Amino acid sequence: MQIIKLYFMGTVYAEVELINCDDISLARRHIIDQDEVRCVRVTMLVDSGAYMMAINEFIQEQMGFGFQERRVTQLASGEWVEYKVVGPIRVKFANRTATCNAFVLPRDSEPLLGAIPMEELDVLIHPKRQELIVNPLHPEGAVLRL
Repeated sequence: MQIIKLYFMGTVYAEVELINCDDISLARRHIIDQDEVRCVRVTMLVDSGAYMMAINEFIQEQMGFGFQERRVTQLASGEWVEYKVVGPIRVKFANRTATCNAFVLPRDSEPLLGAIPMEELDVLIHPKRQELIVNPLHPEGAVLRL
């Protein structure tokens, strides 16, 4: 008799660091000190079904991410909504970094790490451990397709 193990995806969270890229640029030009670069550690819901990253208004206000545009997107419920998009944001996880923009969700909504930053970070969801991991094929750093 063959035993088949099934793994069902649960909710996966990851702690990431968000850094204000505009501040990084100002520090490189010696306009602000390196210790003035705004950064925050955030626990995000890992959502491979979402394309972009999403932060909430509290994170956006704390970090001062610059407004890029307004975009319409479809929620999982099927509802169409318009949100601000801010950035650029540097995202750090383990030994990986990615630079992306993010939707700004209302008030204290749960932040989401979507598929686009996950692809650039070269990370995977481990179904058995239900956690975000670096790609085991590339443990030294992210490898991207050109």
